[in-house]
Amino acid sequence: MIPAAELARRLADQAEAVCRHYLFNGHREGRYWCVGDVRNTPGRSMFVRLDRGECERGTPGRWMDAATGEYGDLLDIIAKARGLTRFTDIAAEALRFLDGSHAQPERVSRQSDAGQRASGTPDAARRLFALAHPLAGTLAEKYLHGRGITNLHGTASLRFHPRCYYRPDAHSPTETWPAMIACVTDLAGHQTGAHRTWLDPFGHGKAPIDTPRRAMGKLLGHAVRFGWSGEVLAVGEGIETMLSLRCALPHMSMAAALSSAHLAALLFPATLCRLYIAQDADPAGDAARDTLLARAAAAGIEAIVLSPALEDFNEDLRRAGIEALAAGLRRQLIAQDVARFLSPPPLPGR
Repeated sequence: MIPAAELARRLADQAEAVCRHYLFNGHREGRYWCVGDVRNTPGRSMFVRLDRGECERGTPGRWMDAATGEYGDLLDIIAKARGLTRFTDIAAEALRFLDGSHAQPERVSRQSDAGQRASGTPDAARRLFALAHPLAGTLAEKYLHGRGITNLHGTASLRFHPRCYYRPDAHSPTETWPAMIACVTDLAGHQTGAHRTWLDPFGHGKAPIDTPRRAMGKLLGHAVRFGWSGEVLAVGEGIETMLSLRCALPHMSMAAALSSAHLAALLFPATLCRLYIAQDADPAGDAARDTLLARAAAAGIEAIVLSPALEDFNEDLRRAGIEALAAGLRRQLIAQDVARFLSPPPLPGR
């Protein structure tokens, strides 16, 4: 019997092939395979490391589900996918995979979406952002204003592309829609990816397509950043969530991780002393919050959760207004940060 560690190592050498075979409802994002869960449910809560970058830590084949806190290796994926519990059966299935019984379907799968994967590299993300226009006066600015976000200072990480490619799936023709393009960067400010929000060309919100938001490039650990963090940083999932917070906290540095899974794995700046976590009210958001709290505590960073009054901070801004949003934040911030970051209330009569 081959030891489990040896089987896991051999599977890790083919991590993407394993994911394409057993987690075929997912897709590749940068160096990770994203799917709903280890049982192959469609979604984005679980991520599997596919390879190791030249300067990055991480073992290929290791996975984590931000919604449930589950984690493991590729043997666990095979066990769950096939409903196996005994190691002898799991090992036999792994050996069948390694012997090549999956090879023909895998070749077809690779051919079917080769173009999609090629377009999702960090280099492609950098080219897309470079071709986009500054935000001011564009449909993207109008879209954000429509979401109640009118204070757009310090948003150089956002641009607008009038004809951004969109492909519904590997078998559909490519379309073009206007899009807001967000730059994803690492802690040193180097672009590693991009996020696209496709927009309705007539200014009626997001484009009427199945997936109006998609990311590309290397995302895990990185974020869309608004201001550069020193000792204090606010983080959350969505771009609009963080921009809504920034309307009330215009001088606080913020980062949007783009999903709960990526929020849980966000890298901390070396100078960080206090972390504010903008919570999304759903199970995946709760799990990401708890993971981030534990990681911050282990790193000696003070972490404080910011909770919206309604479903999220953008809804607070749109439905309750900036004054109510600021009042809610005033009760949750550390006192010294209220004085340092919170916008003063408007004068009477204004």
